[in-house]
Amino acid sequence: MIQYVPDPDGEIDHDGPLTPYRQLAAILTARIQRGDWAPGRPIPSESRLVQEYGLARSTVRRAIKVLVEEGLVEVVPQRGAYVRPPATGS
Repeated sequence: MIQYVPDPDGEIDHDGPLTPYRQLAAILTARIQRGDWAPGRPIPSESRLVQEYGLARSTVRRAIKVLVEEGLVEVVPQRGAYVRPPATGS
């Protein structure tokens, strides 16, 4: 697998070896880990991410789906995607 270290302030490399949705998911993950959005707060809307990164809405949705699968965000219908609190080890 290709090792990709995202720059939280980076841009999407459309010619890169990693698909744009994976790049966006990695960038958003890095921004969550950096604390750009606190737990319980929304990440930017799909529309804003489309504009900010120059991607199709379907690509942004795939990236958000990756974040949901990784347990970083939860999607609230008609409200958006919200950062989940960090998992606590038991």
